[in-house]
Amino acid sequence: MPKRKRTTVKTEKKARPAKRRSTKYRFKKTDLGSGDFVLVIIMYALVIFGIVMVFSSSYYSAINAGGTPYTYLIKDMFFAVTGTGLFLLMALIDYRELRKAAKIFMIIAVLLLVAVLTPLGVTIQGAQRWISLGFTTIMPGEIAKICVVIFVAYYLSEKPGRVNSIKDGIIPMLLLAGVVGGLIMKQPNMSTAITIVGIIVMMMFVDGLYWRYLGGLIGLGAAGSLMLIFMSGSEYRLNRVVSFTDPFAQMSGNGYQVVQSLFALGSGGMFGVGLGNSIQKSLYLPEPQNDFILAIIGEELGYLGIILLMTAYIFLIWRGILIAMHAPDRFGMLLASGITLMIGIQVMMNIAVVTSSMPPTGVTLPFVSYGGNALWLFMGSAGILLNISRHTSIPKVEAQEVK
Repeated sequence: MPKRKRTTVKTEKKARPAKRRSTKYRFKKTDLGSGDFVLVIIMYALVIFGIVMVFSSSYYSAINAGGTPYTYLIKDMFFAVTGTGLFLLMALIDYRELRKAAKIFMIIAVLLLVAVLTPLGVTIQGAQRWISLGFTTIMPGEIAKICVVIFVAYYLSEKPGRVNSIKDGIIPMLLLAGVVGGLIMKQPNMSTAITIVGIIVMMMFVDGLYWRYLGGLIGLGAAGSLMLIFMSGSEYRLNRVVSFTDPFAQMSGNGYQVVQSLFALGSGGMFGVGLGNSIQKSLYLPEPQNDFILAIIGEELGYLGIILLMTAYIFLIWRGILIAMHAPDRFGMLLASGITLMIGIQVMMNIAVVTSSMPPTGVTLPFVSYGGNALWLFMGSAGILLNISRHTSIPKVEAQEVK
């Protein structure tokens, strides 16, 4: 018998619908190797520039104090290296862990502010702002800044909208500002108190505080500042305000430092007298490596150098704003905003003091001025910003072509 041919039935596959070209937002968690490294580059550029300028500005002060010009340079390099460790630590630990410990941080900050007013506090030039640890000193006021930022971010993010509640939002924030600011004023340290109060108010505004409430808080803060200036027992604050109105009239008194700062800025001109060639740092301008380091920068590098420095700060603040805008949660947004505000407020206050645009008060130039506590604070805070950027959900456009 002939073999039957095996027949096979071909089944047609159902045609798949053509994939449409779609453009949509896909939110993806960044991996551990990612992050806003533009922020890191700007930060380290400022830190390295600060080390150079601290060495230049402190040259004669260091010789006068210790017989060697390298005293402040060695210390500043030590603070930068240890600050790098703090920066890496804060960049590696998930920033959301800070939310869990926000209350503990705030309690520790208040206890340290109380402790500095006890015999544990160290008094330098009439101000009791430090606690000695033997090998170094800590400034509770600097620690309080970042603790306040973390706590306010936690408190406001717990319940969206509470910022406009007088009972649950405004009054608790006023109490926080009053307690922390009041303890810092007892040191006394008005610049740090103003900075912290400004951070709290502006973080509330970022969270959606109504304009009418913002105006009321600003008015209340202005009234409180005037009361602190004119109240009995605060003659030194009043003298600073008086000297600010005409510092050249008190060149041998309260206006001396500001006048020397203006001389330095004026001597620098557009291009400066050259790195290391400052005259005012030759024991004319007191402590030139600290709050008035911008005056030496202006003298040695000119207005062009100051413009470049301000450009770096603008880019740094811009990166902080971008990180806050793209933060994956409300806590991260407020935390990044608070840190960025802290940097911006201090930069503006330092410029205002050095140029005699506001009464003289001690406020450092972030990442640049000499001071271990300040450098640790800002480098650690930059680590938190990098941490938030590493967890940021960035909108990504995905397009698939039709096959």
